[in-house]
Amino acid sequence: MDLVNQFLKGLRAALSAEELEEFNKACGASKEDIDILRSEYPNCPESLICLLENIDGTYWRKYGDTEIVVCILGSDVEEGGYPYYLLSTQQMLESSKEEEDISYLLEYEDEEAVDPKINPEGLLPGKYIHFSDCMNNGGTSRLYIDFNPSAEGVCGQIIRYLHDPDEYRVIANSFDEYLQNLIEGGFVYLESEE
Repeated sequence: MDLVNQFLKGLRAALSAEELEEFNKACGASKEDIDILRSEYPNCPESLICLLENIDGTYWRKYGDTEIVVCILGSDVEEGGYPYYLLSTQQMLESSKEEEDISYLLEYEDEEAVDPKINPEGLLPGKYIHFSDCMNNGGTSRLYIDFNPSAEGVCGQIIRYLHDPDEYRVIANSFDEYLQNLIEGGFVYLESEE
């Protein structure tokens, strides 16, 4: 897929020499894991599948005897300068089983804490894929592909969760658009990582 190849080419150019050496030790997900992801999430974007076929995660991911920890994704946090890890296929399948409740934000917080494109029922098991955690091990921010939007949203939209104060925002209408935004942003999130 051209978009993923373009993303990976730009990513490799933007990574530091040390990060690139670590990144190059990774490999793609197994066909079995990809088949399970497709089976459980029939709407899973082909661009995510293609990315996972090239690299099956960068978040404390063990490849043979080597464990890699390399941020390769970003979001809108800190003007696009905050880096994120890609979860492995197995990590995605496991972490997407729980409900992400947003009702407490709708009831007690400023209504701007939840984007109106997000279903007020929250992120329900089987209706989203948690694909990325921020460099703070996901404690500060996480990224999701949402397959159950509100009437204002679109299936496959990308949601960014940010902690303290808690907030859920749609940052792209699709995974393709999300990757394109990272490319067009010049991988700025890798520049600030030390």
